[in-house]
Amino acid sequence: MRVYITNSAGDNIHVIDPATNKVVQVISGIEAPHGIDFAPDGSRVYVSNESDSTLDVVDRASGKIAKKIALSGHPNNIAVTKDGGRVVVGIAEDPGALDVIDTASLKLVKSIPVHGRLHNVYVTPDNKFVVTGSIRTKTLTVIDLKTEQIAWELKLDEGVRPMTFETGPDGSTRRIFIQLSSLNGFSVVDFAARKETMRIVLPAEPTGFGVAERRGDSPSHGIGVAPDGKTLWVTSIYANAVFAYSLPDLNLLGHVALPELKLAGRAPIGSVPNWVTFTPDSKLLYISNAGARSVSVIDTKAMKAVATVPVGEVPKRINTLVMR
Repeated sequence: MRVYITNSAGDNIHVIDPATNKVVQVISGIEAPHGIDFAPDGSRVYVSNESDSTLDVVDRASGKIAKKIALSGHPNNIAVTKDGGRVVVGIAEDPGALDVIDTASLKLVKSIPVHGRLHNVYVTPDNKFVVTGSIRTKTLTVIDLKTEQIAWELKLDEGVRPMTFETGPDGSTRRIFIQLSSLNGFSVVDFAARKETMRIVLPAEPTGFGVAERRGDSPSHGIGVAPDGKTLWVTSIYANAVFAYSLPDLNLLGHVALPELKLAGRAPIGSVPNWVTFTPDSKLLYISNAGARSVSVIDTKAMKAVATVPVGEVPKRINTLVMR
């Protein structure tokens, strides 16, 4: 098992061993790496390359780039289908598209038009849908993986940013938890009803961060349901913390403070917490600190930070590889 972090303002990717919380590999040579995901068998690492507008295929063991696949435009986030057969890439250029890469041939086989440039892309846990979000058009788009056609869309009042999924007893998608531009909290969307059912604002305290960091347009930008499905974790740049909610009732369980940057002659600034990922047993939560060149490791049961791992420049996307 490994935790991978793309350093968005650098040219490398750091790999952490959760057993030691030490960096054990650095993948170099990808300028402005963005989204990251993996072949199910762990043989390949897929990375969207913002500098070259390619999907870079990396041999996991050696860390070498095996192939660069040209995309239809500038990419943002990516996701791999559960069977490993396709990589879907959000294209962050107008008019917007979802590129589909066939992993057998390592070729771009389809570009699905959507309404607005894409920021985030996810495959639902049941492998039936791709869910995408656009900041500019404030649109959530759900694409049927079988037909590779748009199944439904939902227009929201703010830009659609990170999201995560809650599954029902049968494994189907029950709810989507979505972070929105200018919202220090998240929206709750009923997947079957195809509508927003509630909106939760994070607690007013702690606060005091985000202004100096110039992140008022996206005060909450990192969210994840733990693998055991019992808790939802939400980062806040305003609070410089991560908040935990119980599932399915969404009761606030508490928060964990994240590192502060203390510079001489000025007030402390936050670490700009961003994306999150978990170990499969749900015991550890990893948070990329975009403003602090680090990753925070949280013990989810004790609700406390247990390690800070130095990484590269402006770390953002973070994902867990479980080798099968």
